[in-house]
Amino acid sequence: MPSDAKILVPDPVPTQSFTDAAAAVARLRAIHDSGTSFLRERFEAHLRGQPLEGRVRACYPFVRIGTATHARVDSRLSYGFVSGPGSYQTTVTRPDLFENYLTEQIGLLIENHNVPVEIGVSDEPIPVHFAYAHDINVETVSLRASMTDDGPPMRDLFDVPDLAAMDDTIVNGTYAPPPGAPQPLAMFKAARVDYSLHRLIHYTGTDPAHFQNFVIFTNYQFYIDAFIRMAKDRVAAGDIECFVEPGNVITRKHGTEGSVPERLPQMPAYHLVEPGLGGITMINIGTGPSNARNITDHVAVLRPHAWLMLGHCAGLRNTQKLGDYVLAHGYVREDHVLDDDLPLWAPIPALAEVQVALEQAVGEVSGLQGYELKRVMRTGTVASVDNRNWELSDHAAIIRRLSQSRAVALDMESAAIAANGFRFRVPYGTLLCISDKPLHGEIKLAGMAGEFYRQRVGQHLDIGLKALEKLKTLERERLHSRKLRSFAEVAFQ
Repeated sequence: MPSDAKILVPDPVPTQSFTDAAAAVARLRAIHDSGTSFLRERFEAHLRGQPLEGRVRACYPFVRIGTATHARVDSRLSYGFVSGPGSYQTTVTRPDLFENYLTEQIGLLIENHNVPVEIGVSDEPIPVHFAYAHDINVETVSLRASMTDDGPPMRDLFDVPDLAAMDDTIVNGTYAPPPGAPQPLAMFKAARVDYSLHRLIHYTGTDPAHFQNFVIFTNYQFYIDAFIRMAKDRVAAGDIECFVEPGNVITRKHGTEGSVPERLPQMPAYHLVEPGLGGITMINIGTGPSNARNITDHVAVLRPHAWLMLGHCAGLRNTQKLGDYVLAHGYVREDHVLDDDLPLWAPIPALAEVQVALEQAVGEVSGLQGYELKRVMRTGTVASVDNRNWELSDHAAIIRRLSQSRAVALDMESAAIAANGFRFRVPYGTLLCISDKPLHGEIKLAGMAGEFYRQRVGQHLDIGLKALEKLKTLERERLHSRKLRSFAEVAFQ
């Protein structure tokens, strides 16, 4: 389409200032709803064969704040304020989904800087795919039957997802705004968030609205089976609001609604729902660091309060037994999935609040305390690799590297999950259970694995759940501490 072709846009919306966070979020929602409905109406008209008078475009709303002072902000939180004088801005999507989050973040800005925020329409186009909460092809399937191949391609008429504009440069600390442009206010621009919301539906089989603020990742279905049994027992007892499974199947005390999908998605998610998103989401990420990086890339846009890895590992010390636990306090990152985004020289520190919660939970569930706890748990370095058959490689070289790193256990996923927690400023932790000891001749075979899982899975899951319950009781400033924030950080948590 020629560059001077007409562009169809929604009615103009003036930028307004707000000193009330709830009113600001309501304005964001009005702008977003207007833009997405405008795109849907024109797109569906196009599918019905109605000619368009020009290219169709709607843009995301923005939040902007400006301050002219270096005055020190008295805040115990590690977020909610900008680092110095200037203009700061972010684009926003799905204010309906992020209403409470946005109200808190904007409210802190107004309170800490004693200035209003501005709400308006940005110049970042909304891809037409993201005007739909789910799959655009599914939601418009009834109209596509009449569509022909005649006419210009869709991307000549509508904006489509532009991966070049949906990067993680802000998160990675490599973003450089053009001269005169505002500094970033949040870690993700709107289109990047929308992209991940749609990926979450695809990979987990559940809507983003069901995800809770505390997340457990696992690499075994045994844990999911135990989680489902526990959750349904709690629903039946009336202890929790509801339980959500893939396909958005919702179980409440008085019945179940929704249809079970014909096949499970790649990384199915299950949600123990509590008020204020205070429940627990559990995801079976399968095997390998690629999956671990993939799912955490997308869960991160929901800004969870913490995530844990509960899985199995190879014990590396002769003093360890099958069924012992390993509480990771460091990681050897030989999985390579984040090498380009988080340099290997960047430390992935153990977070005291998470470590304490996990150690206390192991003690309470096992009944062992103090020195006796060492009978079943070691704290140490976990090596994560990208080769499932690592034990078949050069044996001498493996022994040397693992010994030099002081590793006590080896797996494939933990380092990626912890590293992405560090990268995305999401509190993280790892508690693994030893299921084999290849270096000592104890290889996990089918029969022994099945018996091991029956014995240990329930206890291991109980420990993870108890640890998250402990983290829920922490003050926000302790959990979302400055340990995960850089010295020049965005304002939004």
